Amino acid sequence: MTPDKTTNDTKPRVDESSKSQDIDSSNFEVPHLGSKKMPRWTSGELVKAPIFTWRHWFALLGPGLLLGGSSIGGGEWLMGPAVTAKYGGALMWLATLSIVGQVFYNMEISRYTLYTGEPIFTGKFRLLPGPQFWIVLYLILDFGTVFPYLAANAATPLASVLLGGELPNPEQNDMHWWLLRLLGYLIFLLALVPLVMGGKIYNSLKGIMTFKMFTVLGFLSILAIFHSNASTWYEIFGGFFRFGTVPIGGIETTNVFISLIRGNGMPDVDLSTIALLAAFAAIAGSGGLSNAAVSNYTREQGWGMGHHVGAIPSLIGGRELKLSHSGMIFQVTPKSLKRWKSWYRHLVRDQVVVWMPACFLGVALPSMLSLQFLPRGTEASSWVAAGMTSNGVRTHVGAAWGPDAGEIFWYLTMLCGFLVLAPTMATHSDGFIRRWVDVFWTASSRLRKMDPANIRWVYFSVVVIYGIFGLIMLSVAPPLELLKIAANVFNYALGFSCFHTLVVNLTLLPKELRPGWFMRIGLSLAGLFFTILAIVTTLQLVGIL
Repeated sequence: MTPDKTTNDTKPRVDESSKSQDIDSSNFEVPHLGSKKMPRWTSGELVKAPIFTWRHWFALLGPGLLLGGSSIGGGEWLMGPAVTAKYGGALMWLATLSIVGQVFYNMEISRYTLYTGEPIFTGKFRLLPGPQFWIVLYLILDFGTVFPYLAANAATPLASVLLGGELPNPEQNDMHWWLLRLLGYLIFLLALVPLVMGGKIYNSLKGIMTFKMFTVLGFLSILAIFHSNASTWYEIFGGFFRFGTVPIGGIETTNVFISLIRGNGMPDVDLSTIALLAAFAAIAGSGGLSNAAVSNYTREQGWGMGHHVGAIPSLIGGRELKLSHSGMIFQVTPKSLKRWKSWYRHLVRDQVVVWMPACFLGVALPSMLSLQFLPRGTEASSWVAAGMTSNGVRTHVGAAWGPDAGEIFWYLTMLCGFLVLAPTMATHSDGFIRRWVDVFWTASSRLRKMDPANIRWVYFSVVVIYGIFGLIMLSVAPPLELLKIAANVFNYALGFSCFHTLVVNLTLLPKELRPGWFMRIGLSLAGLFFTILAIVTTLQLVGIL
């Protein structure tokens, strides 16, 4: 397949010498590994990676920027404040383990994409026993993603503004109940608009997430700097390293390791809030199979062999874009290996310098607000968790800068909450739709007969089906309950996906490109962490614990 210039955002900065065929692949026999029901890869040249310079640093930001903006969502704005309002910063270490584990996962799924130009889901479906088996399993694991909890919770700040500064009370007021429902439907449908227009869908979402990340983090930083004290900062950021701290009843916590060292034995852990804590860990960062979109966006950015395979266009404005039905790999030679290492450095920089700090800030700043402005022990309501910090902000800022300033900051906090949740619904939806469209585009013999340019129609059809199902799910349960249900499934999904990704990279990649022991151990520990959280939560929910 001839490289599509529109699919490689970094191509203007690639050394022109990369266009020459300096890697002899004439005798390279492309392997057909795994299930023969998946098409054989094609072969091509791994182009040179762009040279990182400060002049072009922003253009070289890739999936980490989009997912960094997307990651400031449900876990950060809803679960973080819900946990810190009750326990302070003592349990923030759960977010640390979650985010670091997801860094290992994100880098490993993108490793596969750099080599093949395929997203990780396609690689998983290449493994035996074949795509039919994995389709059934992952549809079950991905079920939590269809819960549109972000749209449901984004309705709260918008409803509060429409009600003139009053938090909605849907449990006692039927009008408020209907207002939240209707706004949830509207936000959900509007979130699907960027997925059907704008050219390359990836570019549309990247622009939205860039605006969101800088706006939200900028506003929250102002509040944190001018309206919080040093002890709050210490409580939150110190909490990221208080490993082993657990709840023991009410609002009290203790540290397991300190208790054992002092000879007090294993503390009696309060498991009544395990679903809340597991949800917090599950959605700190991206969570669940939402992280799988990193590999899709690595391809859309045109990194590695993604330079050759194309991108998913929107229905409107993307007529020049198309997507190959199968991936493309390169022959491993000294020259291609050197280029590979350069691409991998871009990947590491994108995840460690952009995505990970954005996730930690995204968790810390909203949690800092709840710790500063809400009384310790505050319980998050199932309906209005998204707006519970705003009243505390209004009171505190009003006392410091006057009532008018307090009122302005109340509205700004509500707007911030809306910007955190509503745009993330777009990337959340795109991630779910994209990974399944990508898989079927390669795995289905019927779809492989379609013109590569017609991928837009397949994508749009799935958007419509997803939209209908999402509207139904919005009518099922209160917003926070939707989030808890989804988050428990997320932990199972991400835990299993960590182990599955490791098998993919150790099976389908050449030995020279496979992860080293550091990455293998890190990814395995991440899978173990999320799996244990999911199992403990399930045992508690069914009454065994």
